Amino acid sequence: MNQRVWIYTLSKPLTSLQLSDFTADCNAFISAWTAHEIKLDASFELYKNRLLIFKVNESSYNASGCSIDKQTRFVKELETKFNIELLNRLLVAYELNSEIEVVHQSKIKDLLANEVINEETFVYNNTLNNSLQLENEWKVPLKNSWLNKYLIAKI
Repeated sequence: MNQRVWIYTLSKPLTSLQLSDFTADCNAFISAWTAHEIKLDASFELYKNRLLIFKVNESSYNASGCSIDKQTRFVKELETKFNIELLNRLLVAYELNSEIEVVHQSKIKDLLANEVINEETFVYNNTLNNSLQLENEWKVPLKNSWLNKYLIAKI
């Protein structure tokens, strides 16, 4: 089943209490999420506590403009409630020692120069929009991502 997905990067880690509240809020949103008054077949995942993924099975009913607007409003509410950024598309999530680290894209050049990361470091492509891409193209080596432009700058 190919689902439509939206991925958001949490700008900073949440405490265990915040994670519990965050998860409860997401569960409440998903259970009430509708498009044209029809409940969406939706789910969410908080991957390694740093990447929020919403999924909608559109074989049941498509997410519409109004339902996507509802999601965006909800994400903005999460940002305010938890004092985090989720909508900032310049946040880069990368893997370091099996953990996910998040930095502003402007820091990538410095991380490469200081050898904190390299061309083989896994980064997450959060611009994907379906679950097949999520399975196959989400976690890629930096050299195979849009961030590879920083490798040229390093030389």
